[in-house]
Amino acid sequence: MKRILVIDDEPGLRQSLGLLLTDAGYTVTAEQDGRRGLDRAVAETFDLVLCDVRMPEMDGLTFLRNYRQRGGTGLVIVMSAYGGEDAAIAAMKEGAYDYLPKPFRPDEVVLTLRKAEERERLRLEVAGLRAQLAVGPADRGLIVASGAMRQALALVARVAAHNTTVLITGESGTGKEVIARAIHRASPRANQAFVGINCAAIPEALLESELFGHIRGAFTGATADKAGLFEQASGGTLLLDEIGELPVGLQAKLLRVLQESEIRRVGDQKTRRVDARVLAATARDLEAETKARRFREDLFYRINVVVIELPPLRERKEDIAPLARHFVARLAQRFGRPLSLGDDAIAWLEKQQWPGNVRELENAIERAAVLSGKAALDPGDFTDAPRTTHDAPAGTLADRVAATERQAISDALTQSNGNRREAAKRLGVSLRTLFYKIDRYGIT
Repeated sequence: MKRILVIDDEPGLRQSLGLLLTDAGYTVTAEQDGRRGLDRAVAETFDLVLCDVRMPEMDGLTFLRNYRQRGGTGLVIVMSAYGGEDAAIAAMKEGAYDYLPKPFRPDEVVLTLRKAEERERLRLEVAGLRAQLAVGPADRGLIVASGAMRQALALVARVAAHNTTVLITGESGTGKEVIARAIHRASPRANQAFVGINCAAIPEALLESELFGHIRGAFTGATADKAGLFEQASGGTLLLDEIGELPVGLQAKLLRVLQESEIRRVGDQKTRRVDARVLAATARDLEAETKARRFREDLFYRINVVVIELPPLRERKEDIAPLARHFVARLAQRFGRPLSLGDDAIAWLEKQQWPGNVRELENAIERAAVLSGKAALDPGDFTDAPRTTHDAPAGTLADRVAATERQAISDALTQSNGNRREAAKRLGVSLRTLFYKIDRYGIT
């Protein structure tokens, strides 16, 4: 049953609309002013919102503006006895679906709502198809077989059309960037740039310049003005991967950009407007990081509007077989030779834990295909591959070195409570090298 929120300062109208819409099959909630209505609208989930234009505390247009900024996704239909076409146009510019001039007939209200529902149904259907088509052959596979991933893709379809900030969570290798690209390609921004940055892979001293840009002479080596990633992504989408690794000082500046849609290049005195939709991804528990004061609470609530959680591969075993066949088909095309997986190989793959998730599965299949040289892979082609476990080193010198490196990295990450910068310092390597090793070994 569809949920609808009615916001109007006239008690009689709220009551009559409540009776009418309940009879029409809706679950109705009502509020008497725009401010109370806004708090209710963002605290709960509504499919539709009927909102008056002139109200105490907060008018309908201000409600619309704030509702969208705070991540509201329901269709909004405004009502008013004042302003005529000018009010309707203003409401449409703020994101309203339709406009009902007062007084209106009961059948007029219901018809408008039914049209809005049908439009939303078609939009979600198209967005869902776009999201599935969004993953091209160059992307790591977004294969949807499990119920959990189907839910994630359905959420992609729902949020794609809105400018809402989305937080994508999941262990390393679960496909967070693939989901981000699917959101972008299913959105109205699909023809504009998709720009991604790994917040942990850039040295802290350079990260501000990378995000916001700099002007000539801002620091040693700044020989020319440079646009940052927010400007490069303006009109499109910016993915802030590993946002949990963002230094606290930059978190405050990021919050201001998200609130004001303005950036200031390093060394510059003037601000510049930007229009980049921000998606964030993290393998960290940001709520725990917030409680530990390593992540700003206000920024956490600002990006935690819509969350898409990607479960680890070990919790969605039904995805392993289609993913494995997808990777094998791509490798066969790349290598220009026949390549397949037997049922026994699939069964073996499904029994593994895959702590490195989809990325580790893909790497294991590629390694087996390269080293075996066979057309049909069997379990024996995988059992000699380096595994992301704590088994004792065995096999060739390369295998022993790989196992030792994996163990050393895992220990350093444990000792530093998952802080990758600290782990890199402990190991005496650059952050970029550590990320390469983590990715190579599928370490979580």
